[in-house]
Amino acid sequence: MPTASVRLNTGDWAPARRLLGAEGLAVILPCHNLAATVEANLARVADLLHAHGLPFQLIPVDDGSDDGTAEAIRRAAARHPDLIHPAFLPTNQGKGAALLAGLPHVTCGWVLLLDGDLDLDPSALPAFCDVAEATHADAILGNKRHPASQVRYPLRRRLFSALYHALCHALLRLSVSDTQSGMKLIRAQALRYAADRLLVKRFAFDLELLAVIQGGGFTLAEAPVRVDFGLRWGCLSPGTLWRTLVDTLAIVYRARALHYYAGLTPLPPAPDPAHGPRFSVIVACPGDSVVLRRLIAALDAQTYRNFEVLFLPDRLLVRPEVRFRFRILATGGVRPARKRNQGALVADGDILAFIDDDAYPRPDWLANAAARFAADPAIDALGGPGLTPPEDPPAAQLSGAILASPLVSGNFRHRYFIQGALRRVEDFPSCNLFVRKAAFDAIRGFREDFWPGEDTLLCADLQLAGRTLWYDPRVVVYHHRRPVFGPHLRQIGRYALHRGYFARRVGLNSRRLSYLLPTLFLLGLLLGAPLACLSPWLAVPYLAIVSLYLLVTLGDALLEAPTPRQMPAYWAGVILTHLWYGARFLHGLLAAKMPNKVLPFDHR
Repeated sequence: MPTASVRLNTGDWAPARRLLGAEGLAVILPCHNLAATVEANLARVADLLHAHGLPFQLIPVDDGSDDGTAEAIRRAAARHPDLIHPAFLPTNQGKGAALLAGLPHVTCGWVLLLDGDLDLDPSALPAFCDVAEATHADAILGNKRHPASQVRYPLRRRLFSALYHALCHALLRLSVSDTQSGMKLIRAQALRYAADRLLVKRFAFDLELLAVIQGGGFTLAEAPVRVDFGLRWGCLSPGTLWRTLVDTLAIVYRARALHYYAGLTPLPPAPDPAHGPRFSVIVACPGDSVVLRRLIAALDAQTYRNFEVLFLPDRLLVRPEVRFRFRILATGGVRPARKRNQGALVADGDILAFIDDDAYPRPDWLANAAARFAADPAIDALGGPGLTPPEDPPAAQLSGAILASPLVSGNFRHRYFIQGALRRVEDFPSCNLFVRKAAFDAIRGFREDFWPGEDTLLCADLQLAGRTLWYDPRVVVYHHRRPVFGPHLRQIGRYALHRGYFARRVGLNSRRLSYLLPTLFLLGLLLGAPLACLSPWLAVPYLAIVSLYLLVTLGDALLEAPTPRQMPAYWAGVILTHLWYGARFLHGLLAAKMPNKVLPFDHR
C-alpha cells in the first residue's frame, strides 16, 4: 500500500482545496438512533467545509432509527435543501445498506464516508488529502494505528481490533492496517464500481468494500485520524461479534474459493454514437405493466443514444413519452420467441439487444455493449449479469440470493453478479443478450416451438454455425425475481423441464453434469432410503451422505443468506430448488414432447 509521511492536522487546507475544489466532496453519514446529536453533527461538518471554501454536499442516511433521527434529519434538510440530501431506510440494515442508499445522491467526484456520530473528527480531512496528493491513491483509509493518529480508545476495543486485523491479514492478505475505521475518502468512480458487487451490508461491510476496491485495480493508502471513543463498548455485543465473524468468513470464501473480487477486464471507451453500432432493443411482453414502465424509463436514460426500441405486446400499448425512437407491434398471444423474431424482421440496427420486460438496464448498458462490439468484431453475441434489483421485496431478494448460491448456480454464478473477466460462454439467457443481426439472420433466429428454453436453443444454433458468444461483466441489467417459494419454484421447474428435454434431444450446451447432479441426488435420496432400511451397512453411508449434504447447505445458508433472519428460508429454498429441479429435469429427460402452450407471465 502506498504510504506518505503526514501529520494529523496542520491547519493547512490548501491540499484539500486543490484535490476537492474542482470535483467537490460528498459526505455520506450513516446515522442510527442519533436524534439528540445528528442536527448538531451535520451543522459541524457543514461549517467546517464551508469555512475552508470546499464545494460539498451532505448525505445523511437514517438507518431505520426508532428515536426520531429521521425527523431531525428532515428538519436539517429543510433548513439547507441545497446542501443536505437525505436518504432513509425503513428498517435498520447496517452501514453498507446506508452507503448504498446514499450513493445515488452523490454528484461530486470524491466521497467521504463518515460515521454520523462523529467519533472520528472530520477536521482530519486535510491529512487525507495530503496522502491522496502524495500517493495518487483512489481510496484513503483512516488508520487508528498510524503513528500520527490521536486515539482515545478502550483497551477491549483495541484488543478486538488487533485480533480482527490479524485474522483479516492471515486470510485475505489485504495490505490494510485498519479495515474498520469509520472515515474513508474514496473516489466516486471507485465507490460506484464497488456498489454493485457488495453483498455484506452490515458487520463486515468495511472489509468487503476494501476487498472489492482492491480487486478492481484501485489503489489504497492510509491516513491518520483523531478518535475519541471514550470508554464505550459500543455495538460489540456477542451477537455482533459472531455475525462479524460469519460475514468475514463469507468474504474469505468468496475471495479465495470463488474469486468473486477478481478485477474486471478493462473496457475500451464507448464509440461515438454517430459512428458506432446501432442497436435495436427488442422487448417481448404480454402488455402494459409497472415493470415495463420501469424498463421504458431506464431505456430513456441510456447514455448511448444510437438505438431504437421495438415493443412487442399482445395488444397495442399506450404510447410512452420518451426521447428515443420506438415502434409498437401488436403480435397477439404468441410465444416470446415468435415475438422476438417478428421484431428482428423489421429491426434496422446492426445489433439486436434482447431484454425481458421484467428487467431494466443500467444507464451505461448500451454504451458498454457498443464499446465491446466495436473493439472486437469477432464477438457475435454478448451477455451480461442480471442483478437482483435493490427495490425488490424481501421474498424476491431471497429468490435472487438462492439463484446466486454456489450450490445452485455453480459455475454460472456470473449471471447474477458483476464478476470476473470477459470470457467466452456457451449459453446465456435472453433477459440480457446481444446478437449481431447478421449472425441472428444466418441461423434464422429463435426456434418458435419452445418456451422457455428458446434462448438455450438460440445459443446452441449459434455454436453450430461457428459463431461466438461472450460474457462481459460490465453489460448489466437488473432482473426482477419471482418471490419464494411458489413463483420461484414454478420458474425453476420450467427451466429444468426444458433443460432435461434438450439434454436428451439437442446436447451441446444442455448436456452437462452440473445440470444432471440434482436428478442424481434426488434418485439417490429416494432409492437409497428403502435400501438403507434393509441393512445397517447400507444405512450408515446413506445417512452420512444425507448429513453431509445438510451440513454443506447449512454452511452455504450461514454464509450467503441476505440476512440472519432469512437464513432458515434460504436453507429450505436451496434444498427445495435442488429437489424440484432434479424432479423436473428427469421429467424433461424422459418426456416425448414439451408442453409448449402459451402461459401467462408470472409478473403480469
